[in-house]
Amino acid sequence: MKIRRILATAVAAAVTTPALLLSVTPAFADDKPTAQTQEKPSIAELEKAAAAAQAAYDDAVEAESAAKAALEAVLSDTSPLAVAAKAAEAAAADAATAKTDADQAVVDAQAAVDALPETATEEEKTAAATKLTEAKAAAAAAADAKAAADAKVVEALDARDDERVAAARKLSQAQKATEAALADKTAADEALAKAKEEGGEDCVPEAKLTTVVTGLPSTVVAGTKVNFNLRVTNGTDRTMDEVLPFAYVHATDKSGLKDIDDLVHLQWSSASSSTWKTVDNEHYMDAISPLKAGAHADVKMRLTVDASAPAGNGVTFVAGDYFNDNGTCGGSPDLEGYEFLIAAAGSKPGKVDDAKPSTTEPNTSDLKPQSGASASPVSGSLASTGSSSATSQLALASGAALAIGAGAVFVARRRKAGSHA
Repeated sequence: MKIRRILATAVAAAVTTPALLLSVTPAFADDKPTAQTQEKPSIAELEKAAAAAQAAYDDAVEAESAAKAALEAVLSDTSPLAVAAKAAEAAAADAATAKTDADQAVVDAQAAVDALPETATEEEKTAAATKLTEAKAAAAAAADAKAAADAKVVEALDARDDERVAAARKLSQAQKATEAALADKTAADEALAKAKEEGGEDCVPEAKLTTVVTGLPSTVVAGTKVNFNLRVTNGTDRTMDEVLPFAYVHATDKSGLKDIDDLVHLQWSSASSSTWKTVDNEHYMDAISPLKAGAHADVKMRLTVDASAPAGNGVTFVAGDYFNDNGTCGGSPDLEGYEFLIAAAGSKPGKVDDAKPSTTEPNTSDLKPQSGASASPVSGSLASTGSSSATSQLALASGAALAIGAGAVFVARRRKAGSHA
């Protein structure tokens, strides 16, 4: 993720409407409700929530898998209750056969009694009657045994089926839990991805990420090119995984009213390459990956002023943003402005000093910054080097960038979020 700056656009707008620069960050107004910042979770909080959602989803998937295995186990013919039910059914079948045999014995015994001739002795009659009585008793016992066996079958089948229904219900509940956990995980992942794409609350001003220009002349003649150096330094005690240098040049004619940005151009090349590349339309250069704690990197810069450019004033703004693999990000709280004069083509300015960082403050007595503090009059280098003194719109633009404060300037560079090509 790389966040785009737009303060350069705001600075350009401030040439004719300086109030715009002071209004690009309403989120930093003193009357902003505290809840607006407290309710929005940080990247770290979203990462924690996403990790918890992932863990819950993993647990739900594991529970669903276990529930499915449990259902498959109880549906098996080898499950204990299935085996018991099968045994009960076998016992009931044996009991039914025994009852059938006993009933038949009663029939046979009764037939024997009925078949006794009139000449049968008392002993024969008594024996036949006893056999019938015994057959009936055995048949009754067989009936009782069959009834008991049938009851055990019903009990065993109910136990087996109840176990299967319970296992199926648990699987259904586990599947629903997995669906819910997946929805939570998806929402948490999307919230984290969106926060990282937008920069989130973890994008913070970092004053120890500094950008310093050396070798930029304080006067540049139209129709010439000048080379200078941009040094980006990580003054913190931690590595920055990716640092994006930023540079923007703004220029006007001597009146300060005519924008001549299209006549000034910035190019760059790395310290290890002689190929010059044009600073892209988002004013970024290629990333420095990584920039270790206390380390610096140099970027070779080239400023070209077209020969058709009128005499005027210019300022080169520089800054840097950093982005870490864990989603945290930040950058220089202010744009450092280096002011220079533009001399007409063919001029011979002689030896000139290097441009110095701007300390200009805007003359905005009719404007009130959102911090509520009053602005100071112009008192910088442009005001004392032949520009249109306190009314210099260029000085006003560069000064406004310094006057509105670190937090407002930093956030203004991040009002457009997205991937940087």
